[in-house]
Amino acid sequence: MRYLKPLMDQNFLEYASYVIKDRAIPDILDGLKPVQRRILHTMREMDDGKFSKVANIVGDTMKLHPHGDASIGSALIVMANKEYFIEKQGNFGNLLTGDPASAPRYIEARLTPLAKEALFNAELTEFSDSYDGRNKEPIVLPAKLPVSLLFGAEGIAVGMSTRILPHNFNEVIDAQIAFLKNIPFKLFPDFMNGGLLDTGQYEDGNGKVRVRARIDITDEKILTVRELPFGVTTESLIQSVQDAVNKGKFKLSSIDDFTAEKVEIELKAVRGMDAEKLLKLLYAFTQCEVSISVNMLLIQGNQPVQRTVSEVLQQNTIRLKDILRRELLLSLEQARRKWHMRRMEMYFIGEKIYQKLEACDSYEEALEVVKKAVLQIESVLPFPVEQADIEKLLTLQIKRISRYDQQESQKELDKLKVTISSLNKSLKDITRYTIKYLEKIKEKYGLDYPRRSKIKSFDEIRAQDVAEKQKVGWDRKEGFLGLNVKSGTTSFFCSAYDKMVVIRKDGSYQVIRVPEKQFIGKNAICVEKLNSATVHNVVYWEGATRVCYAKRFRVEKFIMDREYNLFPAKKGAKILHLSQGEGILLEVSFVPTPRIRKSNDIYILDDLAIKGIQARGNKVASKSVQSVKVVTNRAHAEQEPLLPEEKAQPVQKALLPEKKAQPVQKALLPEKKAQPVQEPLL
Repeated sequence: MRYLKPLMDQNFLEYASYVIKDRAIPDILDGLKPVQRRILHTMREMDDGKFSKVANIVGDTMKLHPHGDASIGSALIVMANKEYFIEKQGNFGNLLTGDPASAPRYIEARLTPLAKEALFNAELTEFSDSYDGRNKEPIVLPAKLPVSLLFGAEGIAVGMSTRILPHNFNEVIDAQIAFLKNIPFKLFPDFMNGGLLDTGQYEDGNGKVRVRARIDITDEKILTVRELPFGVTTESLIQSVQDAVNKGKFKLSSIDDFTAEKVEIELKAVRGMDAEKLLKLLYAFTQCEVSISVNMLLIQGNQPVQRTVSEVLQQNTIRLKDILRRELLLSLEQARRKWHMRRMEMYFIGEKIYQKLEACDSYEEALEVVKKAVLQIESVLPFPVEQADIEKLLTLQIKRISRYDQQESQKELDKLKVTISSLNKSLKDITRYTIKYLEKIKEKYGLDYPRRSKIKSFDEIRAQDVAEKQKVGWDRKEGFLGLNVKSGTTSFFCSAYDKMVVIRKDGSYQVIRVPEKQFIGKNAICVEKLNSATVHNVVYWEGATRVCYAKRFRVEKFIMDREYNLFPAKKGAKILHLSQGEGILLEVSFVPTPRIRKSNDIYILDDLAIKGIQARGNKVASKSVQSVKVVTNRAHAEQEPLLPEEKAQPVQKALLPEKKAQPVQKALLPEKKAQPVQEPLL
């Protein structure tokens, strides 16, 4: 057993490293995950200009990818639907409706011209052995575009994840050109679904974005969804609307889906609701608005790193310059080698050196004769004369020698000189050459990738602000509270997002959600909507001694449905006075005792500091208190209502009713300069 822990640690570390580097996180250099890289390399190897069955592509890719055909097939379909590097033929699914693709044996694919031009160069690609050692696969592709920004990516590894949003093709190239010209740039996401995009909280590839569906008001009662948020399908959006209707968030007359090549979902409002109000409810309660958190995690130098869009684009642009420089060097080498060989051929044929071969008795002698002759022009050649060059001259066919045209050969040499000069010029100013390359790519392919998402700043619609308000009843006699309580004399209007504070005579309180129907106790003396800014005033007996304390507090920190106490639970402890706000004056009457000089006193609650809800409070008096009542003949003795609610029915609130006594009525709705309620004597 002592070897088990080191073994598990080692195995887990290897597994975690493998998932992070070789499965879930794309590489910063070519922006591809291993399965994507293997698919594209396989398609390049199979490419003959014609469409290939996806099943065949999957089968060949399995020689490089050890995780089976399902992952390869799904990755290929996802890449094909991005429409950059794979041209598709057949049913590859529908991004709008969420319909799946056909089986791989029924659909076909091939590389796009953009992929062939921007992704591959065998002479610049480094290869390694495949998982079984039978084949070679590229470590990274020499991608000339920042694929991670074009594709976007989403992957979950061990202990980390990545989510990169796709960007617009033309804007990415413009940003690369701006970087090369030392001009500031900004890049924002762009989605194939379109929609409205708010980038207020987008932090250069991290942070989050808010995306909305584009919804047109086609009639005073009809809304039409034209574009979807990123990651949302017509099916999921309609389901979210239906769920919101079922939960009572709002009501609809009908939902009709006419989506074909373009999204068209028609929503009809019920009588009494206009389209503008329905639009806000849709954004608040359905997938018509989604928030997308972004985390740009990539593999760099065999390690996962956090990067920004600007850093990724800059690194890919610098790598593009290096790739183009290496390609120019290769082309220059090839052009010089070709000029070298053509110049020797001209001399070999023009000077009729081949005629001297008739006198040679052996192949070695022929090599020496030709080499001796060609060495006379070695000074004008770009490379030294080698054995391989002599052997190539000896392989020239008589047919070619007999048809050799000196003038045409000279023209070819002149063209090669121009090419060599042009390549040298480009190498001297590689930045300018890179800018021209990017402009050429944009001009050639840019029209195929217009911006689809509209960047627009929009205000956040909070669900609690637009939620429909419903009547909540409170049956004091039976002790029930909720939407389904109809028998109570007290009622007010709340939304499903409101929280209710219940305070009882014994000092216990709790915060609950608006219930359908819940027993809160027959001793509840106050029920109100939670407002953390509201100041509560409470005066209570500490116990049987009737020593009285007062305090002011706010209800700010709590756990839902958990019961708390405003003061320690003791025999005889209970609330004498409960109110809200400022300007409350109390007349405190003391228990009659022999030799008492003062039977009552005025207590100003505003003199108390606002403390935590669990604070004991300040002692009202050293004497035992018999009763407390509000002083009403002072101009500033104005009491805040307990339930501020617009258009709510007036409610009755008995603070401390005595047995067989009529409860004191108290208006809970906001009224200007409402008269404070007098507490009953206890």
